[in-house]
Amino acid sequence: MPKADQNFFEKVYQVVRQIPVGRVSSYGAIARSIGSPQSARMVGWAMNASHNIEDVPAHRVVNRLGLLTGKHHFDGTNLMQQLLENEGVEVIDNQIQRFDEIFWDPIQEGI
Repeated sequence: MPKADQNFFEKVYQVVRQIPVGRVSSYGAIARSIGSPQSARMVGWAMNASHNIEDVPAHRVVNRLGLLTGKHHFDGTNLMQQLLENEGVEVIDNQIQRFDEIFWDPIQEGI
């Protein structure tokens, strides 16, 4: 992986590690928080590459509508949903319930 991508991914991971249990954030919110507002898709690539990094809770990152768009990158059919539900997040039909209430915006958190 090119060094620029590595640095970008590490910035993403630093933010994602701060998402509290029982909360979710979005690819776009994370991209904005690291100063790359046009890079939501690259945040997704970082999440896909993070599955072997134990302390990066990639399951807490969803799309801007609260959909589990990255779920096919997790082992097992419903692992992403199961991980979220284990943290108290309700998911119905791949959609985070009460998304507005549990959404975690790193910029609002001062990150």
